[in-house]
Amino acid sequence: MGSASDTGSASDTDAGPGSEAARGVDPAPGAASAPGTGRGADTVGRRDTVAAVVRQWQAVHPELDTGPMEVIGRINRCAALLQQAEDAPLRRAGLSRPEFDLLGALRRTGHELTPGELARETFSSGAAVTKRLKQLTERGLVERRGDTRDRRVAHLRLTDTGRDLVDGILPEQLAYETTVLSGLATEGQHELAGLLAELLSRLEGHMGALRA
Repeated sequence: MGSASDTGSASDTDAGPGSEAARGVDPAPGAASAPGTGRGADTVGRRDTVAAVVRQWQAVHPELDTGPMEVIGRINRCAALLQQAEDAPLRRAGLSRPEFDLLGALRRTGHELTPGELARETFSSGAAVTKRLKQLTERGLVERRGDTRDRRVAHLRLTDTGRDLVDGILPEQLAYETTVLSGLATEGQHELAGLLAELLSRLEGHMGALRA
């Protein structure tokens, strides 16, 4: 049986089998009118790609509660679409999303960070951060300073060029996000932000237990 991941992934919008919503699918003939069980019934009348996927699963397994797909699938699908558009200014600047996350961490914290601190700030592995820092340093966007007490430790900060690059890209991203959310009333935006904050807080606190 599939899981909520069948409805799309933010990190891989061309995922393999089961990523119907990431590609966009039409309901199977008759799927829209398939009898429901009262669980996951919010898809009735909806036209988004996740609703199509859920209706198909309801037709295949009408006894299962597909309700979680209604939430997780849409979060994944929205994240995938948002990231694709937000990455456009990064591509024009010759940056990948992970590289920009490193630059952004150095800019928003406002002080030097070690590679280990950057790894924690960006939820990345130490090896990945080391590789990205090498590229950003070679481009003159980041500079490193050795620790006077421990030669094994490096302190990193943005160069003037790096800071100007981040400050130039961020307004463009925020303007795009404002346009995306303009279809929701301000009250709806606040409600959605609160619900997502609650979910994220729970996931950050319990995800390790869920993986076990």
